[in-house]
Amino acid sequence: MRRMFMLIVLLGLATDQAMAVEPGDKSSRDSQSMALVPAGEFTMGSAAGDSDEQPERKIYLDAFMIDKYEVTVGQYAAFLQAKGVEPPADWKTMNQPAHQNRPAANMDSVDAAAYCKWVNKRLPTEAEWEKAARGTDGRIYPWGNELPTPRHANFGKADWNNHGALTPVGSFEEGKGPYGTYDMAGNVWEWVSDWYDFRYYKSGPTKNPTGPPSGGTKVIRGGAWNSNARALRSANRSLISPTDQGLTGFRCAKNP
Repeated sequence: MRRMFMLIVLLGLATDQAMAVEPGDKSSRDSQSMALVPAGEFTMGSAAGDSDEQPERKIYLDAFMIDKYEVTVGQYAAFLQAKGVEPPADWKTMNQPAHQNRPAANMDSVDAAAYCKWVNKRLPTEAEWEKAARGTDGRIYPWGNELPTPRHANFGKADWNNHGALTPVGSFEEGKGPYGTYDMAGNVWEWVSDWYDFRYYKSGPTKNPTGPPSGGTKVIRGGAWNSNARALRSANRSLISPTDQGLTGFRCAKNP
């Protein structure tokens, strides 16, 4: 009886410790779900790209962490339940069992930023996103300079198919970026924090740039399920209204 009592006590202590550790073990979870991008220079822009990607220049960034995966439907559902905010367009179609590990989409830039804040993170800057996607060797795509194939990314599709056009996050091991990030080419366009300025590369700072102080449109990056190969280039920039609820998703970043 005494041995049984001691066993029950020990099991209870173990359970209490497990329950106490999990909520406070955020740094451990972040280290598994986020990639550390070290401080240093990288090449931003492309001399062979579009005019708003020029001039190609060296940018210095402090170290930062960025999500390895795009925020999923399941993760965004937890945010909506906790905060009671308005769901994005087509949420009922999106929030199905088959889609829980696919990227969440259709939220505007304010809602994307609100999610990141809820998990004690933030949207990445445009420069941070590009460095995470291409590394320091000037590669064209996250995986290197090879043209995209179905082994690398989800792109080139024509039929949306009620969210079924998207693939579960992390599906393309061969498309992984230099710091271990997935789906930075294809699947969904991703919000970043910067306002868009066609001429920003000509006048912006070369250390920790954060984009113009204001603007009418926001930058999105990475291409999507229906993009062509050129749109998937890591230096490619696109823009939409900050209130647009198009097929755009996101990932979060934070300071180490």
